[in-house]
Amino acid sequence: MTRAYRLDAHSRDIADALSADQGPDPWGGGEPRPGTFAPVIVRSSKTSRRFIRPMVWGYPAPNSLTPAGDVQWVTSVRNVASPFWIGNLRHIELRCLVPATSIGSQIPTMSESGPAAIFAMAGIWRDLTDMPVFAMITVDDESDAAKKRSTPLILDSAQQQMWLTADWKEASRLVVPTQKEPTTCA
Repeated sequence: MTRAYRLDAHSRDIADALSADQGPDPWGGGEPRPGTFAPVIVRSSKTSRRFIRPMVWGYPAPNSLTPAGDVQWVTSVRNVASPFWIGNLRHIELRCLVPATSIGSQIPTMSESGPAAIFAMAGIWRDLTDMPVFAMITVDDESDAAKKRSTPLILDSAQQQMWLTADWKEASRLVVPTQKEPTTCA
């Protein structure tokens, strides 16, 4: 299971930090929850520009309605070779960036000196018939091998561009285990 993440930044700050157009997304900050909307960065296939698009965090798991009728959300992709995910991953236009200011229990607060640093995690998305959904790519956390935990794949600026534009053979080279727990990235 993917640890929660926070995005304590406004849309305009997310757009500035990740070289994207703000668009009409009214995000004001907070902790996204599976099954709720959060901003992601996608790349226009027509103009190649990045823009913020609100999407639901998580893919509805196949045949996973609970007895109460609730949806079980798949929020992360750990096995990028899985037939369930590979179709999305091979299509450049279905890759996205998931902006964040913290992951898991490492939750910095906004201070008088300004908002927390915004970084990007690798993600994929697709348009369901009634809503767009996304999941983040995770990798094994080698610093915590005993717990067999995964952590979101954090991308630096050059890696972000590669994730959004490279063919899958090249982009898949970014999906490697982490050596230590990330706190923030520029």
